[in-house]
Formats: sequence, C-alpha cells, structure tokens
Amino acid sequence: MRIEDSCGALIKQINDEMGKRANNAMRPQDITMTQLSVLVTLRRSPGREMPLKELEQSLHVAQSTAAGVVSRLEKKGFIEGLDDPSDRRIKRVRITDAGLECCRMAEKNMDQAETELLAGLTETERGIFRMLLCKVHDSLS
Repeated sequence: MRIEDSCGALIKQINDEMGKRANNAMRPQDITMTQLSVLVTLRRSPGREMPLKELEQSLHVAQSTAAGVVSRLEKKGFIEGLDDPSDRRIKRVRITDAGLECCRMAEKNMDQAETELLAGLTETERGIFRMLLCKVHDSLS
C-alpha cells in the first residue's frame, strides 16, 4: 500500500481540510481554533469561568501559551480576567457575552462543515462511520 492511500494519511487529509475550512469560517471573528477551544472550555465550566491554571491543564498547554491566548482573547473582548476572592495570586478567566456569541457562530459553522463532510453518505453510512471513528478513537486511548 502506498503511504498516501493509508487510513492515517486519509484521516490527516480530512483533518487538514476541515481545519482549513474552520479557520476560514472563523476569520470574520478574528479567532483561531486554539482560541475557540478556550472559549468552549470556559462556556462549559461552572459559572463560565475557571482559574487560568486549570484552563491550561484542561487544554494541555504550557502556562505561557495559555497566558498568551487569554491575553489575545481579553483584547478582543471575548473573555475577562478576574481576581480570585479567596487568593489574590490566582487569576481567573470568564467568558463574556461576546465570547458566548462567538461560540454560537462557531457551532453554526461546525454544523455546516459536518453536513458537508457527511453529504456523500447515507444516514446508515453516517451511523456506521461515526461508530467506526469512535471505535478507532477508543482503541488509541
């Protein structure tokens, strides 16, 4: 089998194309996939906020990376930094209404991208495809 025909290569090509489309769709909001990951993580957290340290651990990134992403999102008005009332050394971050709206727009774009991704499959094939992706994912965990 040629490398370019392997399952891994096909998955990579699909991932690259989906990433390119996602970045193009998010360009009007001036946001990257990494920045969107921060917003989605905050949106799902209790009170829609969390300590910066917890955020960096959740995203599996270095402190400097998390701080840079948070700084850019603060400048765009998508999140706000807060002092922790119980410990002034801890910085907390919270998603703003603008950040929530950005998440809603991104979800709409992702739904459209998924529709395009699966357009060539029947409903039954979509179910099988999802089941197989989950099985492969689980085997790697």
